[in-house]
Amino acid sequence: MQAKTPEESRTILTDMVLPGETNPLNNLFGGELLARMDRAASISARRHSRRIVVTASVNHVAFNHAVPLGSVVTVEAKVSRAFKTSMEVFIDVWIEDRESGKKTKANEAIYTFVAVDATGRPIAVPEVMPETDLEKERFAAALRRKQLSLLLAGKIKPNEASELKALFD
Repeated sequence: MQAKTPEESRTILTDMVLPGETNPLNNLFGGELLARMDRAASISARRHSRRIVVTASVNHVAFNHAVPLGSVVTVEAKVSRAFKTSMEVFIDVWIEDRESGKKTKANEAIYTFVAVDATGRPIAVPEVMPETDLEKERFAAALRRKQLSLLLAGKIKPNEASELKALFD
């Protein structure tokens, strides 16, 4: 199985925030943004694996800026790292100023997807070959995040979390 770059999985969804998608403050509901991020990340994971994918976890979400009614929202997703059957997908959310067109990063998230076969069993996925400095940074951090998740779930022991241990040495 040939490794792929994050760029090969890049997925961009652009849409406008409509009145039925907003809270009483006229900002996009967080759940609506989560759904948009899940769709973009799912497409990204599928592009990387060329398999059916399922959301395994939402590892991190940061709602840094409100997304006002009428905003143009762009959700960009790329696979940051692949493990045996799972893929970490990093998502950046941008809002575009209505008048200037300037794009500002509003939010980000990290999802994990698992590739499955027709019977729903996990199946191997290609490795990721990061190219840019940002892709390399996200690739390295993905292993630390995975080890932390496994450690917190009791699936590995602290001495087995080599990447986490290296942070403190």
